[in-house]
Amino acid sequence: KREHEKEVLQKAIEENNNFSKMAEEKLTTKMEAIKENREAQMAAKLERLREKDKKLEEIRKGKECKEPSED
Repeated sequence: KREHEKEVLQKAIEENNNFSKMAEEKLTTKMEAIKENREAQMAAKLERLREKDKKLEEIRKGKECKEPSED
């Protein structure tokens, strides 16, 4: 009987450890995916900002070229 209790306890400990490992791996994977997604979104936003900045710069240059001829 005592041996059976030890086996049951050992099995419960193993199952708990396995569950903990699986939960940790799942959480780590999820966190990595979130990080990659956040970095991709940030890169996309930066690219859009660069494009807007580039267009604004082109507009400024266009206005600078037009202004002297209008005077």
